[in-house]
Amino acid sequence: MKESRAAGGNSGGIPDHNALLKSQYTMKFGVIIFPGSNCDHDSFYAVNHAAGQPATFLWHESSDLQGCDAIIVPGGFAYGDYLRTGAIAKFAPIMASVSKFAAGGGLVIGICNGFQILCESGLLPGALLRNSGLKYICKQVNPRVATTDPPLTHPPPQREVLEIHIGHMEGNYFCDPATHDELRKQDRIVFRYSMPEGEITPAANPNGSLDNIAGICNEGRNVLGMMPHPDRSSEAMLGSSDGLKIFQSIVQSLAVAGNR
Repeated sequence: MKESRAAGGNSGGIPDHNALLKSQYTMKFGVIIFPGSNCDHDSFYAVNHAAGQPATFLWHESSDLQGCDAIIVPGGFAYGDYLRTGAIAKFAPIMASVSKFAAGGGLVIGICNGFQILCESGLLPGALLRNSGLKYICKQVNPRVATTDPPLTHPPPQREVLEIHIGHMEGNYFCDPATHDELRKQDRIVFRYSMPEGEITPAANPNGSLDNIAGICNEGRNVLGMMPHPDRSSEAMLGSSDGLKIFQSIVQSLAVAGNR
């Protein structure tokens, strides 16, 4: 993580977030490539061109994270989704390094197939099942920010409704009642499918996901998995630029952490 100029703070020693946002921080993102990944370049473009941050590709057979500050496990069909989504990808050498990185507090975001891989790898609880309608879904949805506590969702305010694209067959999030209760009590449900006005309803749920869950984080609050594709909603020409806020939030979170 590099900083081109100092960010201001207040008299209490707490970082001034507005000053931090104006500072030119540089965060190196690593985007993993698996056989069958098809959104790796989308994520690379969103980070490198839309968010203006350096990025590098990380090959699945490598164990080297190349000094990255944040890791993206992208969407696609890793290893052809054989056996089940993410079941083979979790054994890739790069994922062992990602697990160690996450255990040390490193920021990891899994998008769509990446979310599935993080669940299979044990970095996040639960599983992504077939959509309730048993059809592939490709459309814009409105995930609502359910918490602002995890670092990956700073600074979008709680209850902010985003417009982000989805494209999946297995996006139906499921976990056992005890895990669901834990997610709720620990405020780890990060995004929930909502109506454009923010109302959480069955009609807003595109895939049958438990409790309209669109994204969750781990107990350490540094690993995020989400089915909506912020990489496909990073510029207005794509129909929405709301996804860019997710990538910007990672940079801003690291900037804040670096000034504590």
